[in-house]
Amino acid sequence: MPDVSHIRIGTAGWSYKDWDHVFYPPEVLRKKIHPLEYLAHFFDVVEINTSFYGHIRPELARVWLRKVAFNPNFVFTAKLHRSFTHSPLAVMEPTSAASIRPNDADEAKAREGLDAIAGEGKLGALLIQFPVSFKNTSLNREYLERLLRQFIEYPRVVEVRHDSWDNPETLALFARGDVAFCNIDQPTLGRSLAPTEHVTSNLGYIRLHGRNYKDWFNSDDRNDRYNYLYSEAELGGWKEKIESVAEKTQTTYVITNNHYEARAGANALELKSMLTGKRVKAPPELISTYPELKKFADPDHEAADPNLSLLA
Repeated sequence: MPDVSHIRIGTAGWSYKDWDHVFYPPEVLRKKIHPLEYLAHFFDVVEINTSFYGHIRPELARVWLRKVAFNPNFVFTAKLHRSFTHSPLAVMEPTSAASIRPNDADEAKAREGLDAIAGEGKLGALLIQFPVSFKNTSLNREYLERLLRQFIEYPRVVEVRHDSWDNPETLALFARGDVAFCNIDQPTLGRSLAPTEHVTSNLGYIRLHGRNYKDWFNSDDRNDRYNYLYSEAELGGWKEKIESVAEKTQTTYVITNNHYEARAGANALELKSMLTGKRVKAPPELISTYPELKKFADPDHEAADPNLSLLA
């Protein structure tokens, strides 16, 4: 079995109302335990997704750091604010270098939050995520290169969703800049990027969005697209890709983004067990909701004890 000690598996975000009574037990809901603190009992990475919608406030970042301090292996990855990657009218118009409009204040605010985490050695990666409408054009390549230089002090990962980026030139560009290519799983509709296992730096990054073809572009509720539970067979295919990426990197992050009703948590724990070859601990509520987890996980009743995390 390959060495998987440097593979970190976690979820995209942790603050979802539909995780109540599915991932989070009553102790979390009664605020005896912070949701992030509870999550850190089961994973050693989480991707901050709220930073895409609003800049991370340094004082809030410090709270998060305190809540996970009991787990010394825990790190954060964070999505760069959408002002750098999406058109302000992204729902109505394609995103391109001509329509993206960040300003100096956006950069200053982005750095404040990122630095609060990076300064404690807990920022595993900065995820720079573009929509499928951001295509591989000369203008967009120039913009991307400038953006990568702008945030060069952070470990950078770029997620592109249009398959025009899947070529040797892009991989060479990323490799020259020590930038990780984000390998994704998404519904392959039109020119959407298909699953890859590219490695362009000492960092590996994989995001699993689910395969909800029905609602990916057609639902009015953006959360509907992430209503997807991967089967064991589907995860098995990604297990092989993850191992391939991990063989060539120092650290590999695997993030499940199919967050509807904590499906991301269930699939992340399944992957964790599949990759390590060992049973894992899981929230009892999660096992009750997704019985298929019983094959991989045992319920952890102690994680809900607020006295365990002494540093929280």
